[in-house]
Amino acid sequence: MEAQQVLPIMKSGDGNTSYAKNSSLQKMVISKVRGTVENAALEVYCNILPDCMRIADLGCSSGPNSLAITSYILEAIMSSSQFLSHHHQNPLTFQVFLNDLLENDFNTIFQSLSSFYEDLKKKEKKNEKRDEFIDPLCFVMAMPGSFYGRLFPNNFIHFFHSSYSLHWLSKVPKGLVSERGEAYNKGNIYITKRSPDVVVKAYLGQFEEDFTTFLRCRSEEIVVGGCMVLTMLGSIISNDPKHLMEVMGRAFNDMVSEGIIEEKSLDNCNIAVYCPSGKEVRKVIEEEGSFELQKMEMFELAYDAGFINNAKIRETNNDDKYNRAKYVSDYMRAVFESILQKHFGESVLDDFFMRFTHKIIESSLANENWPYINFVISLTKNN
Repeated sequence: MEAQQVLPIMKSGDGNTSYAKNSSLQKMVISKVRGTVENAALEVYCNILPDCMRIADLGCSSGPNSLAITSYILEAIMSSSQFLSHHHQNPLTFQVFLNDLLENDFNTIFQSLSSFYEDLKKKEKKNEKRDEFIDPLCFVMAMPGSFYGRLFPNNFIHFFHSSYSLHWLSKVPKGLVSERGEAYNKGNIYITKRSPDVVVKAYLGQFEEDFTTFLRCRSEEIVVGGCMVLTMLGSIISNDPKHLMEVMGRAFNDMVSEGIIEEKSLDNCNIAVYCPSGKEVRKVIEEEGSFELQKMEMFELAYDAGFINNAKIRETNNDDKYNRAKYVSDYMRAVFESILQKHFGESVLDDFFMRFTHKIIESSLANENWPYINFVISLTKNN
């Protein structure tokens, strides 16, 4: 399968079920890594002092988070003393490339550019370190396509960023079905503690292949002295990742037992995601060899961590457990709906996500823990 057929297309637009309205968790992640991104980008700028700083955000999706990192980077660079002295006469030009799959809702991003540029000007005018206002030139453009292939010319990009994208594989791993056509991962849509070793090895092998390809492509595209900051979902133990997709599988199994969906259809549904351990990530980086690992940090987030920041939910007066579960179900739907629709059909989705909401409540009452393990990785290109 091509990447576009197995990877998610985030729900477009700004409706109640859109990704734009259900991405507060991702916003929290971006806020947590802001300092790391700003420091890394500023270091690249200070070491190279380019007249045109080229930045690429890989897996940008759409909605309010798409330009957040760009805004942070530009603000950090333009407030630095090096920027003020080096560009006193001629303004620095920024080129920002927003990358995602071809079907991504780039239009929603472009519709927000006017406010983005206006905010950029306001921040510059408030900068008290300079005697006169210098209007920076910033050009934002789309670069559609899979990042598991080349996207840019050689030695072109100064700074790469990617958040919550690299745990998506380029395709469903091979080897999940026996020669007789029997599914090895029956009743699951991802790895669980009940998955046999052959399933775990297949997923790990696909991750190693994809991440190696990603690093190799970026090593051609990035300038010497350039940097990448990558944030990806991971796990402490990759053969028991404790991901909410296990709870999704429980809801699907109920629908199988009630005859709503076919058992074979569930058995053949495998999501193209892998949440690696830190050791697995480090191993690929070292073996591929193009980048030096500067820093790798880990932090955890509760699966409902963004709940209290969601204004729409705060306005409701219903039971808190239900609202928390519905919040989680909604953001999972915004991410997974396109994949599940292609596999099971659109008619079952409302029923499924209602069941999923109640399965989350049951899981919470049983004191099950479903944390998001996050790795923040800072890499520089080897000479």
